[in-house]
Amino acid sequence: MLLYNTMKPNKRELKHMERQLVVALTEACAAAKVETHGFCWLTHDNGVSQFPVGLRVTWIFDTRANLEQALVDGFKQRARARTLAALEQTGLDPGIISNCLQFDSEEACTNAKKGNWLARLTQLRRTTH
Repeated sequence: MLLYNTMKPNKRELKHMERQLVVALTEACAAAKVETHGFCWLTHDNGVSQFPVGLRVTWIFDTRANLEQALVDGFKQRARARTLAALEQTGLDPGIISNCLQFDSEEACTNAKKGNWLARLTQLRRTTH
């Protein structure tokens, strides 16, 4: 089950939920920028699936080294907690988090896809499923 509500939401309700998720993730991003060296931004996408089935939240750092250090320092757990809070604020089942978190860096995107984030996120989605 992807939603707490047992009735399947219509397209309008799904768009509203996605807008709520964007607001919640924006707050999570702002908090992470303050506390984590090298963290730059985050994004969400759904791939080819309709929201929220294919939801992916990607936390982006400036360099691989800063990403790796943040993960050593427990950033994955903090990102997970913030993403869970965003899902819950939106009314989405927090159980989907196991499949929706990923981490990357600007450096890796530049090296792999010349800075093309659409291509990079597509590549990540293919390699993690």
